[in-house]
Amino acid sequence: MPLVDAIWDVPDDPEGNVQHIAEHGLTPIDVEYVLNHPRRRRNSRSTGRPMVFGLTPSCEHIAVVFEEIDDSTVYPITAYPVEE
Repeated sequence: MPLVDAIWDVPDDPEGNVQHIAEHGLTPIDVEYVLNHPRRRRNSRSTGRPMVFGLTPSCEHIAVVFEEIDDSTVYPITAYPVEE
């Protein structure tokens, strides 16, 4: 996957993607890093959406589920820590 831009909702939107990843202890920086440096890619078993796995800058292994908007833009749906 080439470098991508992520679309983020306003941080105080309780239903937005920033708030949702924060509930899992993650930040947009963590998610964008993994989106741009994935170690593995597959589709989510529950939603069929694309997802990537990788390490955050602090070396936490996470999964990121997203929607592809176009070739260089994604909308992160959720992200959460996973076992390696």
